[in-house]
Amino acid sequence: MIEVFETNTPEETEEVGRKLAEESTPGQVFTLIGDLGVGKTVFTQGFATGLNIDEAICSPTFTIVQEYDTGRLPFYHFDVYRIGDVEEMDEIGYEDYVYGDGVCLIEWANLIQEILPEHYIQITIEKNLEKGFDYRKITIEHI
Repeated sequence: MIEVFETNTPEETEEVGRKLAEESTPGQVFTLIGDLGVGKTVFTQGFATGLNIDEAICSPTFTIVQEYDTGRLPFYHFDVYRIGDVEEMDEIGYEDYVYGDGVCLIEWANLIQEILPEHYIQITIEKNLEKGFDYRKITIEHI
């Protein structure tokens, strides 16, 4: 199943993330793919809102994973952009998060493709400047 959303403001992008998280269930893994500056953090902020998390959300680029336990489900936000080798994921307890009872959202997941679970939801965010500076195409695919 593939769903495509087109947004024209950061608020609309955030809203897509919020709605997706409201429907999420324990153990789900979401991958988030898109170029730098495409709106992955904005999407993730909406996702956290959909889990009833009221903490500030920022990309865990240097810590690799950020845990949020204040929402309706534990939320594990990964940013694997700086991972040099997938074996580094073992050091942070990757499998405990991915196969646990929370919800995982993994930015730059294409960099760790070989260790992703068999089933996950892939979110791809793309810009198209011809359609406007804030235009985003968000594709959600169940893998």
